Amino acid sequence: MPLPPNALPSCPFCAIAAAYPPSSSVSPPPSSTTTTPITTGSLPNPPLARVLLSTSHLVAFLDHAPISRGHVLIATRQHREKLSDVSVEEGQALGAWMGILCRAVVTSALSRDEVGGTKARGTETGAEEDAVGDWNVVQNNGARAAQVVPHVHFHIIPRPGDVPEIKNRSWTIFGKGQREELDDEDAEALIDSMRQQLAKEIERVRRREGEEGLRLLLGEQGKGRECKL
Repeated sequence: MPLPPNALPSCPFCAIAAAYPPSSSVSPPPSSTTTTPITTGSLPNPPLARVLLSTSHLVAFLDHAPISRGHVLIATRQHREKLSDVSVEEGQALGAWMGILCRAVVTSALSRDEVGGTKARGTETGAEEDAVGDWNVVQNNGARAAQVVPHVHFHIIPRPGDVPEIKNRSWTIFGKGQREELDDEDAEALIDSMRQQLAKEIERVRRREGEEGLRLLLGEQGKGRECKL
């Protein structure tokens, strides 16, 4: 598959977007397909990524140097340098998927006790499915704002129970922390769990918001947009 329009050949996120095109499937495929990029003339050596979600407007994948276990990036498919460059349609897609991806990522990354601990501190409904855990969503714009890859992306950073909370505000709020190389074996198990959880979250939307809510999420308002889980 060719690079997306406006793509920069040197941009790693553009390369991932090209190597992992959207699909019409809404059922998690075998886990091996999550790490199999498309090889074409424009991408003779496509990047290897563990992709959680691929739609017409965004792609979500594990960070290769995570701050915490389960650290996921959500990037626009088209090359947009800063959030101010994002189109209305892309913004709608990011907004629609953000909460659902957070639930899938954090629920999969944190232990049962860590997720349950949040419920014990109180959720609005008290229902088991409302217990998620603690996490950051971080988005930087420009080098002076700590943006390393000049392509719009959001970080979802799960916070396990052994990290400081309010005592260290800069670390907790702005997503700072020690980065480590992604463990391949754990990453395979984790991305498989996340994909299964994401399918459950999509079904949760169907139950709570009906078919219309599902159409809004998947972008199926008569345009036949595609989505890959």
